[in-house]
Amino acid sequence: MKTITEICYQLQRGDFEFSRHALKRSVERNISEQEIMQISEDAIIVEKYPDDKYSPSCLIFGFTQTNRPLHLQVSM
Repeated sequence: MKTITEICYQLQRGDFEFSRHALKRSVERNISEQEIMQISEDAIIVEKYPDDKYSPSCLIFGFTQTNRPLHLQVSM
């Protein structure tokens, strides 16, 4: 499993893909790819889902550069 540092670095590089569900929710909630890439290095793992359906994942919480709070579920 990845550490929170590795997850944030991957997000900051734009090295991620949206699931169909995530794309739908990001449009509904007006969350841009740029905002996801801005998740701060202060992000934390809120909860881990080691037995998630497709692969282990976790819920992270962090802020964008404009201090918008974001929760993201990401694969680990």
